[in-house]
Amino acid sequence: FCFYNNVAIAARYAQKKHGLKKILIVDWDYHHGDGTEWAFYDDPSVLFFSTHALYAFPRSGSAEKTGMGKGKGYNINVPLPRGADDKLAVKAFTDQLIPAAEMFKPDLVLISAGFDSRHDDLLGDFNFTDKGFAKLTKLVMGIAKKHSGSRIVSLLEGGYNVKGLSLAVDAHIRELCNA
Repeated sequence: FCFYNNVAIAARYAQKKHGLKKILIVDWDYHHGDGTEWAFYDDPSVLFFSTHALYAFPRSGSAEKTGMGKGKGYNINVPLPRGADDKLAVKAFTDQLIPAAEMFKPDLVLISAGFDSRHDDLLGDFNFTDKGFAKLTKLVMGIAKKHSGSRIVSLLEGGYNVKGLSLAVDAHIRELCNA
């Protein structure tokens, strides 16, 4: 879905230009961030966490794919079932992302903010709500506040229902502004 992987470029830029050693990338897009996974699959300096539909294009991102070599354990895929909602997403973040971030202690948090997980999206069949995206944002902000001096960058990814996209982005940005 992308020619350039903005979040991967941002992670490397932060490391090379700003000396930030450990980057957490959180991807809640409906589609698996296979390019991001591939870019850092053997890299222990980037923790990649993705919730997505395993059955959707590109049909990648099984939970067993945890990285390789020195990067083993730094790739966390959480495939969600059809119709996944806020409750399932929050559970994944609470049960898997937060403990992993506690151990990793990122210097910067990046969000691949794809909103095609929202209900009524034209490509996805998840049922995340705007309040759900705000809650996920708040959870990720908590990680950034605790470990990276609140350094957090959100990059807009997917979302194919323009009205729904605008509402979800609004909820996300409002929560970011509550920092």
